[in-house]
Amino acid sequence: MRFLVITGGVISGLGKGTITSSLGHLLKEHGLRVTALKIDPYLNYDAGTMNPYQHGEVFVLNDGSEVDLDLGNYERFLDEDMTGENNITTGKVYSEVIRKERRGDFLGSTVQIIPHITNEIKRRVRAVASRGYDIVLIEVGGTVGDIESMPFLEAMRQIRREEGDGNVLFAHVTLVPEIGANLEQKTKPTQHSVKELREIGIQPDMIFCRSQRPITPETRRKISLFTDVPESGIVSVHNVENVYLLPDILERQGIVQHICSRLSIPVGTYRDTWADFRKNLLQPREWVKIAVVGKYTELQDAYMSHRETFTHITGNTGVGVEIKWIDSDSLLRSTEPLDEVHGILIPGGFGYRGVEGKVVAARYARERGVPFLGICLGFQVAVVEFARDVLGYTDANSTEFDRNTRHPVIDILPEQKGIQDLGGTMRLGMKLVRVKDGTLARRIYSSPEIMERHRHRYEVNPEFIQEMEDAGLVFSGTDEEGIRMEILELKGRENFIAAQYHAEFLSRPMRPSPLHRHLVLQALKYKRPKEIEAR
Repeated sequence: MRFLVITGGVISGLGKGTITSSLGHLLKEHGLRVTALKIDPYLNYDAGTMNPYQHGEVFVLNDGSEVDLDLGNYERFLDEDMTGENNITTGKVYSEVIRKERRGDFLGSTVQIIPHITNEIKRRVRAVASRGYDIVLIEVGGTVGDIESMPFLEAMRQIRREEGDGNVLFAHVTLVPEIGANLEQKTKPTQHSVKELREIGIQPDMIFCRSQRPITPETRRKISLFTDVPESGIVSVHNVENVYLLPDILERQGIVQHICSRLSIPVGTYRDTWADFRKNLLQPREWVKIAVVGKYTELQDAYMSHRETFTHITGNTGVGVEIKWIDSDSLLRSTEPLDEVHGILIPGGFGYRGVEGKVVAARYARERGVPFLGICLGFQVAVVEFARDVLGYTDANSTEFDRNTRHPVIDILPEQKGIQDLGGTMRLGMKLVRVKDGTLARRIYSSPEIMERHRHRYEVNPEFIQEMEDAGLVFSGTDEEGIRMEILELKGRENFIAAQYHAEFLSRPMRPSPLHRHLVLQALKYKRPKEIEAR
């Protein structure tokens, strides 16, 4: 087993996840079998109940695991499906150790951080590594020195001792700030961070230097001198306009050769399957403006997968997407912000705040012919809007927001009734969707069956389906039994569609989400006559 452990120092938010993902992509492009594992030191069992303001997007995997958003990066960069085992949390580790203690597995021993907690961490790491990979990338969340991270770093130190120096490498991500009028690159934060890492018994083999500009040869030499890391292992990770450009920057610094040399792995020829993709990102031939209408718009990481999906579409089509983030509540005062966009996306979400503004956006798109895509809550909002403004049920709502509505067009899933615990209890993960023949959805997917990821507790109320379809709403996709509505569209409209599932979670750089791609191409079609009219 070979491992590459990525730690972080100085401050959080330096981009360990993007660096880990980029390394995984490069190693795979050189012909190696690679996977990635994220360690999150928080006490939560998983990310499912965490507030987007604190944690960003909750990413959902095929097996229904609700995980850190970095798992989304791993899947996109490696083009591999992860499982819940690829995300280790303090909550998972301690829960398992306590369960074993209650069962008597430790034969009366005093349960301690070392060896019991560290052994459980190592067991989980090796379970992932045992699937037959050449290299397992392990990203340790948080910053060196955090009390929460200490058991995980100790476990990583032990793995190196047990597996041997030639099978485990450590990479440390640090900040190289630029100070003063001449923007001198300062190495002292990196020196202190490596010193702290050494104090817990870990000597890094590589240092990834986060900086505004490429690090200078002098900076590289100085960091190498003070950290005992060879210059070939000092890597510049300077700011780039798009994260998908980073792997190429790392490749040009010979980092794969350095890693494979240290791990005694033969390295294959670099395939660079993203070459044309990068060209389109750097020079889009046309642009459209898409409104993302939500309640976390000031914190864009809450909608990271949507943002990345639009990037995938640009890389494949050459059509650039300018995202206009719109706080849904602002639309209750005026819809003027929507007048300048060429398409509208309403993403998923929970809680009543912001919902009425999303209803306004759905009505605007339906009445004015603006290209529209609703995802999860956006799907449900489109149903509520249709019931209110087409069927005339002015109080129509979801029982999530109004338990006493006389027209509950969205209601809780039957199996969700009576559930008390919030974590891990929704309809989660990959589910089969049947797509009806002769519909817009069928033309988009070109298949009678698709598999998509879900995360919801509420569904379209079957009591209202026939009435809505008679009025022009088409439910073009259902679950496997034909009971739950999965896709909706408007009769006679090519640019209005919504889905109960999260199409953005399966989007990859070379295989963008078909629904998002359709939205962008319809936005381009909508934009062109408006440009001619403006002239």
